[in-house]
Amino acid sequence: MFLHILTGCNLSCSHCYINTEQHGTNMLEKQQMEDWIRLFADTKKRTNIIFLGGEPTMHPDLVHGLNVARQCGYDITVDTNGYLFHDFLERVSVDMLDYLSFSLDGPDPEINDPIRGEGVFETCTGNLKKAVARGFNTSLIYTVSSRNIDHLHRMVPLLDSLGVKTFFIQVIGLRGRSAQAGDDDKTAVQVDPQRWLEVVPDVAARVSELGIEVVYPKVFLDGDEQFECAGNVAENFFVFPNGRVYQCPLCEDYPVHSFEIIDNRLVKRLGLTEENLFSLDIAEGCVMNKLLQPETISYDNQGVPHHRISCCLVKNRI
Repeated sequence: MFLHILTGCNLSCSHCYINTEQHGTNMLEKQQMEDWIRLFADTKKRTNIIFLGGEPTMHPDLVHGLNVARQCGYDITVDTNGYLFHDFLERVSVDMLDYLSFSLDGPDPEINDPIRGEGVFETCTGNLKKAVARGFNTSLIYTVSSRNIDHLHRMVPLLDSLGVKTFFIQVIGLRGRSAQAGDDDKTAVQVDPQRWLEVVPDVAARVSELGIEVVYPKVFLDGDEQFECAGNVAENFFVFPNGRVYQCPLCEDYPVHSFEIIDNRLVKRLGLTEENLFSLDIAEGCVMNKLLQPETISYDNQGVPHHRISCCLVKNRI
C-alpha cells in the first residue's frame, strides 16, 4: 500500500510525479488517514505500507498514522526528501517503523541540487546521518536520468560513508512534471537502454559488495524472460488523498484508476480502467509503457523490439 497522505511538498523536483489535477491538493484528515490504513489491513497477509507525499513529514498527524499502521501489523516505511518536518526524529522511535527512506539524485550538491533544489543535498545527508546514529534502518532512493546516470558510480563511496541498509535505484518515468515537459525535454531526460544496461547492474553489484542491499527495476527483459504484469500477479495499491486508488503507477496521470475510496469503502470502478489493459499481450512487454513512453522502445528492420519492457514493479534485488 503506497499511501499518499498529502500532495504538498516544500521542494519542486524536476521529475516529481505528483499531478495535482489528477491527485488533488488536499491533505488527509487525521481520522481519514486512520480509517484508510485500517481499510487495507489484512491480518492474513504480510503487507508493506509506504507513507508518501508530497513530503509526508509535513503532515502533522503522520506519527499517529504510524502508530495505527503498527497496530494493524503492517511493515512500515516513510519516504522523505530529508527535511523531516515537525521534529520527526524526536517524535518517533526505531520500533515505530521498519525503514526511513531518503531521496538523493546525485553524489554531491553540484549534481543533486539542480534536480531537487538548492541546499537539499546538505540537509538530506545531514538528517540521514542523524537517523542512522539514532538506530533507524535507512535506505536511499536515486532516480536515474540522463542528467545523473554518469555520476551513479560516485554514489558507492557516499553510500558506504552514510551507513544506509538499502539502496534503491529507480528509472525516471514520464509522469507528473516530466510528462508535462516539452517533447525535446522528455526525450533528453530519458536514459538510453544501452547506457542503462552498461551502468546500473555494474554499480548495483559494487554497492552490494559493501554489504548494502540493492534494489533496482528490471526495465529490459532478456530474450527468454517471460513478461508478467504486477496488476495480474501481485497486489499493489497506490492511494491518493482524493480517494483514487491505482494498481499501476504508470497510469497515475489519467483517470483510469481501478478503485475509489467512497465512505471508507474500497469501490471497484466500472467502465474503462487500467485493469482492462493488464491482460493485453504485446511484443513490447508493458502495455502502459508502449502507450505512454513509446520512444523508449526501438525495433530492428523486421519490426521486432530490441528489448521488451518489464513491468516497472518487477525488481532485481542483490
